[in-house]
Amino acid sequence: MKILLRFCAALALSAVARSAAPADARLAVPGHGAYLGAFVDFGDTEDSVTLPAIEHFERLIEKRVAIIASSSYWGEQSFPAANLELIARHRAVPLIFWSPWDKPYEQLKGPDRFSLTSILAGKWDAYIDRWAAGAKAFGRPFLVSLCNEMNGDWFPWSGCYYGGAKPLPGGEFEGPAEFKRAWRYIVDRVRAQGGTNVLWVFQVNNYSDPIVKWNAPAQYYPGSKYVDWLGLSIYGKQERFQDHWMDFDEDLLEEPYVELNAVDPSKPIMVAEFGVGEFPDIGDKAKWIAHAFASMSSPQYPQIKAAIYWHERWQNLDGTYSNLRVNSSLETLNAFRNGVKSPFWLAAPVWQSPTEGALRVSANPL
Repeated sequence: MKILLRFCAALALSAVARSAAPADARLAVPGHGAYLGAFVDFGDTEDSVTLPAIEHFERLIEKRVAIIASSSYWGEQSFPAANLELIARHRAVPLIFWSPWDKPYEQLKGPDRFSLTSILAGKWDAYIDRWAAGAKAFGRPFLVSLCNEMNGDWFPWSGCYYGGAKPLPGGEFEGPAEFKRAWRYIVDRVRAQGGTNVLWVFQVNNYSDPIVKWNAPAQYYPGSKYVDWLGLSIYGKQERFQDHWMDFDEDLLEEPYVELNAVDPSKPIMVAEFGVGEFPDIGDKAKWIAHAFASMSSPQYPQIKAAIYWHERWQNLDGTYSNLRVNSSLETLNAFRNGVKSPFWLAAPVWQSPTEGALRVSANPL
């Protein structure tokens, strides 16, 4: 009987139609609840977006998602028009991680040909303009996390590689200041080319690395007019050689939320990436997932208005695997299903039409 009911629920889920964005739509920040989103293992370069992959994930969790995430690397030198159109036809909002990074996309190497310095020198203006033209042609609102996790030392746009702690007048530091200059340069150029439908996400890692004053999220913030959403990356244990299992709320969310909200209290916050590996010898992933959804939806974190789960599995350098997928075990899958079942987690975008002065709400297929 349970199998039959689940099959019928899956059929109903796939049959529900959700309204498309109005021509003059704006993506509303939910007054109550938060958008549910996911990255769905779209290949090594995180951009092989397919409808079967999205539908398979939604059948797994028994709910649709309002935001679908994928990547757009500068090394590809192209705008991901096909990916955005596919996601929009699925009645979801695209979230693009737009990264000035060159192949083979290796971490901890420092700047490559897409350095912040070269961007500010105008070397990549033609590419930025083409990308902006693609955004304008797409026409509908979409989210862009530009140069995410800049307060870590693993990506080539980190302030660590651009002067780091070198002091500047006014209490600034050279590394974050160079980042802010590049962010404003890119955003200004995209807007000047008509890409005004882009919603910019300032996404930091929940804890800076190194944890020092000059590398704090506030040092990198380019200003309110350049940012629409604040974002957090929150990961639990991933590799076997890390033997500390961290609580989602007290260890991973509480302090970073307060720090990020203080950067700009006027902005909504999305947990732009979250996930944890399956390591039953030291921790319970199912409980971690359940706690994550309960924590993010609690009154303690009123600014959280979206959360994007990172559904992926990969092999580590030591031969072990980090399995963040929601179906890494039956217990984890059930915990995820139970967590997203709450009506707090919105399965469809809320569109605001300024010409009509009212909210257009897509059907919410629960």
